[in-house]
Amino acid sequence: MNTIFQERKIVSRLLAVFLSALLIVPMLTSCGGGSQTSAPPPPVDDTIGRNVNNPAPRNQPQAKKGLSTGQKVAILVGAAALYYIYNQRKNAQGTGPQGKYYLSKNGRVYYRDEQGRAHWVTPPPEGIRVPESEAQQYRDFQGYNRRPTGRDLTDITAQPAPAL
Repeated sequence: MNTIFQERKIVSRLLAVFLSALLIVPMLTSCGGGSQTSAPPPPVDDTIGRNVNNPAPRNQPQAKKGLSTGQKVAILVGAAALYYIYNQRKNAQGTGPQGKYYLSKNGRVYYRDEQGRAHWVTPPPEGIRVPESEAQQYRDFQGYNRRPTGRDLTDITAQPAPAL
């Protein structure tokens, strides 16, 4: 009788230790805190839901002011405008719309906000007026002087954002 009691006592203790350990495991795994090596949040497409007839003001380069009437200009839309915008901001410092812009592997231009979230950049629908001498480097791209044909940005070497 005494051995049965001792066996039950040992089994009860082992069961108590096992159940206690099971209760502690979730607490230990949730309190890790750990390093913040998670991937940055997904990209934000600010163009979704935008009214094309009355577009939201964009913090993108605008046409050069003060062009003389005799100076020729080119209108850049589409890929040509995106590449122009990218080239204007690729060496900028900081984050956000006034910071550095990056070229993605899929041929889109984006910037990162303070939280590391990518924001896709879209050129203004009316295009960007650029002096013709400055716009010549974009003549092979779709959208140069509103031309529907030409290169896109997918074949340009992408400069990805640094890992966060």
